Amino acid sequence: MDVKLRCPKCHRTFEPSEKLFICPYCNQPLEVIYEPDEKPSFDEIRRRSRIYGIWRFKEFLPIKTSNPITMGEGSTPLVRVEKLEKLIGVRRVYVKFEGANPTGSFKDRGMSLAITLARESGSKAVVAASTGNTAASAAAYASRASLLTFLLLPRGKVALGKMAQSILHGAIIVEIEGNFDDALETARRLAQREEFYPLNSFNPWRLEGQKTLAYEVFEEIGVPDHVVVPVGNAGNISAIWKGFKELKNWGYSDTLPRMAGIQAEGSSPIASAFKLGLDAPLFTENPETLATAIRIGKPVNWFKAWKAVTESSGTFEVVSDSDIIRAQRLLAREEGIAAEPAGAASIAGAIKLAQNGYFNGDETVVCVVTGHGLKDPDSVKFHPTTRLRAMSVDDAIEKVIKSLMERSNKNREIEIKRQQVAS
Repeated sequence: MDVKLRCPKCHRTFEPSEKLFICPYCNQPLEVIYEPDEKPSFDEIRRRSRIYGIWRFKEFLPIKTSNPITMGEGSTPLVRVEKLEKLIGVRRVYVKFEGANPTGSFKDRGMSLAITLARESGSKAVVAASTGNTAASAAAYASRASLLTFLLLPRGKVALGKMAQSILHGAIIVEIEGNFDDALETARRLAQREEFYPLNSFNPWRLEGQKTLAYEVFEEIGVPDHVVVPVGNAGNISAIWKGFKELKNWGYSDTLPRMAGIQAEGSSPIASAFKLGLDAPLFTENPETLATAIRIGKPVNWFKAWKAVTESSGTFEVVSDSDIIRAQRLLAREEGIAAEPAGAASIAGAIKLAQNGYFNGDETVVCVVTGHGLKDPDSVKFHPTTRLRAMSVDDAIEKVIKSLMERSNKNREIEIKRQQVAS
């Protein structure tokens, strides 16, 4: 396999090098390009055990190893959500629930490949800046590979669930005064040193693991019409697009999806610029959103994401924090899917795109839910709940029955109103 690195902007190609991640001419993160030596059928791939994680697709990955660092990442549920189909007004809506990965987020796909490469390159330590999910994933996979982990986290801006995972896996945590972008700059500078292998998405090898989401969607339903993805540092949407393009270029499919990238108000440097008709992001120094995983003001992979959307005739959209919370509640209470706020941004985005007439009705839409709801337990404060005070067994039975009857009557009234509106 002849593997090269290529700049997505100037298209110069480079031989792979352990410390080459950024184009020296354009300052853009590079991408990995190659042609597989073998192209197995997807029937053959389906027969492979899923305990191998993303390595079920070993022929489509740019490194060869007999001993990958894996915990069975990937193979996440693709859940059809019929209530969203009615709400959005399309033929099919699926949620690709990345919260089912070993550490609860999509980051595990890329981390399996990146940590494998770090170990095989002889690195003794890895480093990553993070809003939380990268940190949790890096700490888990690095511990499995017996690598020392240094995590650079913006102080006070990482969700509790993700911080707990990082601590549990024994990472060395360095709190940075500033935001994620300050932490990322620190990681990039450390990555220049021989001792450290970087795990952030400016490392194109990590994104090679994340593209396997496209392979899994294709494996189950073929190529959808639309793929809707939350956008923070902007690596994931470009990785997924790369996966679908490879399937077409390598002869597996005839079509490509349209990519939609969703950002939160207060942290939408790419989407806001795109909607204004600009050709570059409106970077912000102080991004703010309750969706902490996508609270990034200067996305390092913005050019790749922009290219993914424009090449696919897709779009970017901005959603409010209120939109995100409503989508999180809808997923949890109507579909049984617990998403962290950033993960629910794709649902909020699909709903808003539908309201703006983006879909034509006869389409299949896949919304990527990037992380599990337990990642950000503080977000539950935004959702109303019914809690009954401590009481005796008899009182509890009486209260529960009364509550059930009240809820049933309320649901009956709602259904009557729906039928009246429909008629």
